[in-house]
Amino acid sequence: MTDIKALDLTELVGQLAPRLPDANKGDFGRLLVVGGDIGMSGAPRMAGEAALRAGAGLVKVATRPEHAATLNIECPELMVSGIPQPEALLPLLQQATHLVLGPGLGQGDYGYGLWQMALKSDQPMVLDADGLNLLAQHPQKRDNWILTPHLGEAARLLGTDIETIQGDRPEAVRALHRYFSGIIVLKGHGSLIYDGGKTMYRCDYGNPGMATAGMGDVLSGVIAGLMPQCDNLLTAAQIGVCVHAMAGDMAASSGQRGLIATDLLPYIQQLLN
Repeated sequence: MTDIKALDLTELVGQLAPRLPDANKGDFGRLLVVGGDIGMSGAPRMAGEAALRAGAGLVKVATRPEHAATLNIECPELMVSGIPQPEALLPLLQQATHLVLGPGLGQGDYGYGLWQMALKSDQPMVLDADGLNLLAQHPQKRDNWILTPHLGEAARLLGTDIETIQGDRPEAVRALHRYFSGIIVLKGHGSLIYDGGKTMYRCDYGNPGMATAGMGDVLSGVIAGLMPQCDNLLTAAQIGVCVHAMAGDMAASSGQRGLIATDLLPYIQQLLN
């Protein structure tokens, strides 16, 4: 029997070490976000900016060449590389310490090629969006990744339907871990986090206003940005999920209807400090 423990944001954030006076950006990770097929450049951009707001030292986005000149116009701190074919991703993978794989990636030949190339690396990663949809088509296990499915993605990963997932969310999380290993984050009301141990963790923050496009991209960036700042992947997932949800609550102070994903960004920085 798995115990379920509610997470406390203040306790979690207190685990983050203060930054030393002689710190440099290399101390806080070199994150690579892989995604952004045609028409979906906003997804990796939001993930990248969220990672910066969560404290990542350096963030690069690998995306379609068509997006390279414009993706970071509103966030010049992001570094962007146009990737015409999967082999061009290799030098960026060799430089990165952590990955986000999937935001806006697409499931066509381009996205699948980048997905395959990225999974040849051994860096810890967050797998989200089309990264998860491709995993459902090509299942494999890995210990050093964090999977962040919503209900639909979880259903595809388990070959079932949303009603079954929602009917027993803890069992769905256990099944996802059995099939794919790593850390599982099942998003939704009362997001669940599980690493295969005796305890499953629940986030009680968040609100229905967060049911809008791009929220998952921001979450994947926050978690990945915290990876190099935490002792382990489970802690990064716990802090990331709770900070993201609480930022949503703070952003919704003026109303849940009309809340958009980028509204969370300033609150993410505030909560982590």
